[in-house]
Amino acid sequence: MPAAPSSPMSVPVSDTGILEVLDLVPDPRARRGVRHRLTVILAVALAAVCAGARSFTAVAEWVHDVPNDVRSRLGIEGRPPSESTIRRTLGRLDAGVFDQVIGIWAWMRTRVVDGRRVIAVDGKTLRGAKDAAGHLTHLLAAMDHNSGVVLGQVEVGAKTNEIG
Repeated sequence: MPAAPSSPMSVPVSDTGILEVLDLVPDPRARRGVRHRLTVILAVALAAVCAGARSFTAVAEWVHDVPNDVRSRLGIEGRPPSESTIRRTLGRLDAGVFDQVIGIWAWMRTRVVDGRRVIAVDGKTLRGAKDAAGHLTHLLAAMDHNSGVVLGQVEVGAKTNEIG
């Protein structure tokens, strides 16, 4: 969902690409020893997951196998990030901020139809995802009905219906 007015992030203009929006995510790493910009690692992870990668190893294999022109479009200069770099970086990332930034980018790509924006709300249980107590993770997502773009999602404590 769009950033709250008190958010420290500025909302980019609608023609901004995904790489520029990913620049809004703060880098959790110390500056010393950083070889790849956070934007590059996030772009690699997004592209690989969209291509079907389901693990950190699969993301690293995907980026090592793509042609050089794809690497350069993702912002990679030199060799691509390794599996351990991707895993460690994504493990430190503030998932809430990342979700907010992606939600802003998705919202900018929706449109109003006949003076209305139709938003569908749906809840799902994530298969295989459990919290520290062993409970399944439940998400509530809002989706632009016209474009199919997920605008935002929040974790809900227990499986209930969407009305509450």
